[in-house]
Amino acid sequence: MSAFREAISEAAGLIVRADADFLEILALSVQVTGLAVLIACAIGFPLGALLAVGRFRGRGALSLMVSSAMGLPPVVVGLVLYMLLSRAGPLGALGLLYTPTAMVIAQVVLVTPIIAALTRQIVADLDIEFSETLRALRATRAQAMATLLWEARPALVTAALAGLGRAMAEVGAVMIVGGNIDHLTRVMTTAIALETSRGELALALALGIVLLVASLAINAALMGLRQRIGEPAHG
Repeated sequence: MSAFREAISEAAGLIVRADADFLEILALSVQVTGLAVLIACAIGFPLGALLAVGRFRGRGALSLMVSSAMGLPPVVVGLVLYMLLSRAGPLGALGLLYTPTAMVIAQVVLVTPIIAALTRQIVADLDIEFSETLRALRATRAQAMATLLWEARPALVTAALAGLGRAMAEVGAVMIVGGNIDHLTRVMTTAIALETSRGELALALALGIVLLVASLAINAALMGLRQRIGEPAHG
């Protein structure tokens, strides 16, 4: 027990002192996850709206692919990206393997289906309410999608937060394509895994505390938004 108490005390010290390595890992985690979620929103919002109101051949198959991709195993995504980005792979010439860019790509692949699927449901529900008005205004499909996305702003924030939570917790894919290289590609989740395997619990605990606080904040924001827009809150 004394070892655990010592580790907890050291973890608190790292946070209070704003340890340089601790802050560096936090900064890279925020940079990678934030950029990945922004890109995933830029793709997922219009894709979800297209699946909700679009009428085109293959729509059902594309919807099925998006829904299925929500449960992609991260390690499989990491393996496929590794094969694509490795020196022998088709994208090896880009030199992206073991860089933060590769980690962003991995998170975008994992998060975009979640945001797109949630957006599809949100926009489909709104379309039922606004479809007659939009038809009366002779709105085109593109105009209808833009209008519904605008009206769905509060609910779309919940989709983005859900994607953010997923990206922050990711470890398998980013470790494979990032390599967990100190001062280059080490983020919170990969650092926690490494430090725990080494038996060095102080930094792992400090990063774990930050992750827990961030997770609680995201869930609180989700609950607040859901209550505000009249949806049931399920934590």
